[in-house]
Amino acid sequence: MSNTDKATLAATQSRRPPLYRDATVLKWLAQVAALSLVVFALYFLVTQAQSNLAKKGIATGFDFLSAPLGSDLSSGIDTDPDTSGRALWVGMVNTIRLSIGGIIVATVLGVVVGVGRLSSNWIVKRISSVFVETLRNIPLLVQIILIFVVISTLPRVEINQGPIPGWLHISNKGVSVPRVFISDGFYQWLIVVAIGAALGWLVMRRRSRLHDATGRDTYPVASFVAVTAAFAAVGWFVHPVFGWVGNVFDGLASGIGALTEQTVQILLSVAALLVAVLWIRRFLAQHRSPAGRAKLSDDDWFRVIFAGVVAVLVAIFVNIGWPGLSSWIINSGRDLFEVLGDKFGDGRTGQPIDAKRPDIEQPGNFPNYGPAGLNLTQGLAAVYFGVVFYTAAFIAEIVRAGILSVPKGQTEAAQAVGLRRLTMLRRVILPQAFRVILPPLGNQYLNLTKNTSLAIAIGYSDLVQVGETIYNQTGKTVEVVSIWMLFYLTCSLTISVVVNFFNVRLKIVER
Repeated sequence: MSNTDKATLAATQSRRPPLYRDATVLKWLAQVAALSLVVFALYFLVTQAQSNLAKKGIATGFDFLSAPLGSDLSSGIDTDPDTSGRALWVGMVNTIRLSIGGIIVATVLGVVVGVGRLSSNWIVKRISSVFVETLRNIPLLVQIILIFVVISTLPRVEINQGPIPGWLHISNKGVSVPRVFISDGFYQWLIVVAIGAALGWLVMRRRSRLHDATGRDTYPVASFVAVTAAFAAVGWFVHPVFGWVGNVFDGLASGIGALTEQTVQILLSVAALLVAVLWIRRFLAQHRSPAGRAKLSDDDWFRVIFAGVVAVLVAIFVNIGWPGLSSWIINSGRDLFEVLGDKFGDGRTGQPIDAKRPDIEQPGNFPNYGPAGLNLTQGLAAVYFGVVFYTAAFIAEIVRAGILSVPKGQTEAAQAVGLRRLTMLRRVILPQAFRVILPPLGNQYLNLTKNTSLAIAIGYSDLVQVGETIYNQTGKTVEVVSIWMLFYLTCSLTISVVVNFFNVRLKIVER
């Protein structure tokens, strides 16, 4: 090939393709077009819904949240809420309680049953198998109704109710067990625990580095637990010294309440632009060459431009698209810090955590559960045990599959060095199995959270049941359904973030 041909070929290769053939440009145009299509579709659907509702004379808006509910709730932190918004909050709290408590118990029970299915003991293996094969093949709604019916047929409440009077009461009113609750000094004590956890984390990192450098057993996790526990024990007695924190929160509430809407709009706009600038600077620093010049491809330039455009759009949205956002931030921020200030208020110097045993009272002709214990009503007990047993059956199969995925050589090696079965399971098999178990386990957590909505079948006041009562009274179906969607979306994203965090921490680090 002659020098002229080589020069022609080099010039052709260095020439930029036209925009309609540039892969980077086409990719970003496709993404922008897809985003625009989604935004337009949402705008079209919202405007059409508003137009159709307006033609039928149905007003839209969330003003119903401040209107009285007109009915009581079966259970929750407030059974006689003043407004519909308060009632929805009670339903959210009930759903969150069901979800968190159900996830914890279902995980423990599922792991035990899953390990039991692989046990060499024939009785344990068969009982675990019957548990899984029975519960996971019966629809959850049927199980909830069945448990509700069984509880309803139990004996009525009596003064000396059992089976363990003063500790465990079971009757047709539900279940009552001892209750552990936070007391007046809890939030002050929590500050001491947080300080201990921060110092424990530093100690854990230092012990981990020492282990990596020397290979000796430095027990980093045990060190973290020991430091945190020591601060918690000391804080049990010295926590009243942090009572002044309430004044700080009260001052912040006053400061936020004194802000104007224009000030908040300016702060949000500046914050959006500042975040974009910092991200662009960090992005350019990551792509900087040893010579000091940033080598950016067309795709990199589009990322930089997109970050700047998003910041500008956020500023426009805050100032023009939704100017009421600043007012909502001011009111919500003030209310939040007022609540925090009240938690550290005067007189809150008692013990951080307290506990009470269940009791039975008889103010009239019929005895009933008192307020001292943790009372699970018929509906709450039916939904809770239903979702726990049903989800535990699926978790047990996930755990069994995860254990079987560990190579058999790992078990044989652990047996060869003389490890006991429990030690082998805890230190060798389960740590490797959890890498396989965790992703499908997160799906079961999501299913459990959404399955709590079946409480509507037995009248338990979860978010769905409360929302149905509200839109039957007010006709605000679209608004209530949108609140349902946002709440369950928030729960799903929160669970996904937590599960993904541990999933990343458990993955094998490759060199």
